[in-house]
Amino acid sequence: MNSVNKADVIVVGAGPAGISAALAVARGGKKVLLIERAQYAGSKNMYGGAVYTTALKEVFKDDFKTIPYERIINSHTWAFLTDTGSFEMTYKNDDSTASYAIKRFNLEKWMIERAKEAGVYYIPNTLVTNLLLKDGCVIGVKTELEEYFASVTILADGVNSLLSRQINLRSNYEPKDIILSVKEAIKLDKKVIEERFNLKEDCTNGVNKQYFGTGFGKMKDIKNLFMMTFLHTFKDTVMLGVGANLADLTKNKLNLNEILDEVKKHPDIYPLIKDGETIEYSAHLIPEGGYNKMPKLVSSGVIIVGDAAGFVNSVHLEGTNFALISGKLAGESALNALENDDFSERSLLIYRKKLEKSFILKDLYSYRNVINKLYSRSNSLSVYYPKKIRELFEIVTSANCIPKGEQIRSYVKSFFKDRKITELFKDFFAFLKCGLDVFFGK
Repeated sequence: MNSVNKADVIVVGAGPAGISAALAVARGGKKVLLIERAQYAGSKNMYGGAVYTTALKEVFKDDFKTIPYERIINSHTWAFLTDTGSFEMTYKNDDSTASYAIKRFNLEKWMIERAKEAGVYYIPNTLVTNLLLKDGCVIGVKTELEEYFASVTILADGVNSLLSRQINLRSNYEPKDIILSVKEAIKLDKKVIEERFNLKEDCTNGVNKQYFGTGFGKMKDIKNLFMMTFLHTFKDTVMLGVGANLADLTKNKLNLNEILDEVKKHPDIYPLIKDGETIEYSAHLIPEGGYNKMPKLVSSGVIIVGDAAGFVNSVHLEGTNFALISGKLAGESALNALENDDFSERSLLIYRKKLEKSFILKDLYSYRNVINKLYSRSNSLSVYYPKKIRELFEIVTSANCIPKGEQIRSYVKSFFKDRKITELFKDFFAFLKCGLDVFFGK
């Protein structure tokens, strides 16, 4: 057997999870092959977004200081969009360095270089077509051209993870468990961005905005659509995107490209991107099934990490940090198996135990019912309450010679007139259940 084709560990997929796993193995002194189907790492990822820094620091340690970020994100806004405006809340902390605006292709190119420096054998532009098995144990992978063998194979092949489905570690996701997200990178002059978002020239501050609500434009009459809009500032670009699950899009016969066009026209968003040039458009699938749809994480000779394992908390837009840490824990688990010369499922279950001690499974468990509850009340969140919030602030911010008490009483009565009391109770208990789940955790 060609020694080039034999390693201690094979990692399939050079995203954050795969690179992190390969790096952990290489630092442990073992031979690891990192196989990526794209021509270069990051080429199939979307433009970028806000990346939380704690996980990056944990994985890359002192190298973190050289990470190619664009802006430090320290202003966060959550807004409900109405047909003519919005209601928003902003948190700013100029001292915060908790997240960076980073272009994904720059991030993963930088990560690959750190991995190669640590001794990772990187094999790009190579498609893994099948897993190799012997007596029910994964012993390597088959590509379009040749076979590679290893004691442990780590699958970081993304949301579709065809390889894990080949050995029945996970089934197909349902449409409601997959988010389709589309983004545009909109180029503007750096000074224009700084003026519009009140940013500093040295890029030590940046903006992250999350918008809810669908009661505007062509979506105004659509019920039961739960959608999120997001915006991040880079040096000379603004990244604007929307996301919704496949079930909602199919049920309502919606095209997400057209929805993004409607969002760009909204009176709160248009002034922020006015006169900008779209230089990139991309789409991506994101797993949203969470804890309840989590696959079997290990089998003999194989471990699943990152998006392939469904490790995403879409409520907080957390995915990269889950990927980095799950990859690190998988790499450490592979090292443990190599040390004990035991690659059975029982041996590799140490990976699950590590996940249970980390924030990953604790968070996923805490949020296990939140998304389904929010979707069940999507019309309330996206249409009804944004409308009622607008009506309340129209009373608070106007002086129309009608007694305020009379207006407030009329407003309260409208809650029970415009919406059945049973629906209000359903909203209340759904939101209460979400809060209690998260508060008490696992």
